[in-house]
Formats: sequence, C-alpha cells, structure tokens
Amino acid sequence: MPQMNRDQRNAAWQAANQWRARAAQTQPTGLAGNLKLLFTWLAFGALMIVGVVLGLFFLLIGWAMMPFVRHKMKKRMEQVRAQQAQDIGGGYSHGHASPHTSAPSRPGHQDVLEGSYEVKDDR
Repeated sequence: MPQMNRDQRNAAWQAANQWRARAAQTQPTGLAGNLKLLFTWLAFGALMIVGVVLGLFFLLIGWAMMPFVRHKMKKRMEQVRAQQAQDIGGGYSHGHASPHTSAPSRPGHQDVLEGSYEVKDDR
C-alpha cells in the first residue's frame, strides 16, 4: 500500500469527520423525529406487503388462466395441421384457381398439377 503524505491523510481524516458530523445532525432527535422515523418504516412495510400481495394475486391469476390458454393454443395447432393437410392433399379440387390463371396464392400454398401420368420407356 503506498504511503500517503501527511496532507492527504489530514484531508481524508477531515472529510471523514465532516461526514460523521453531518450524519449525527440528521439523526432524529426528540419525540417528533422518532415518530417520523416510525411512520416512515410503517409506510415502507405497508408498501412491501401490498406489493407482495399484488404479486401473489397476479401469479395466481396467471396459473388459473394457463389451462384456457393451453386449450386455445391446442385448437389453433389443430387448425394449422388441418390446413397443412388440406394444402398437401387438396390440390385444385377444393375451388382453388386453375393453373392457367394468375391468381395470387396464399402463403404456404403449393400449386400441384393433378392428372394422370405415365412413364415412357426409352427403349
């Protein structure tokens, strides 16, 4: 640890003494100061209790809503799966535009040409 010279030690000592004197002046003195300190702590404690109660309330509300949200998400996933299955197996037989028209297709839709195909031999 580097040695501090005498002036630096005195400056630090004086600053510490000034800080200590200011702290002693701000301490509550008498009955009015003690009551003010008591009410401050009571208000702080009451706010902490209200915060904890509100936090627990919203936590319980969230837990109570979880089954409903899960059910809604499950139904939505079933709709998406059904739509994907319809897109894969449906083709143009479900009222889609014919392949010759330039109607914009919806996102995720694949155009499939339906019909009979045969493989010709090159022999």
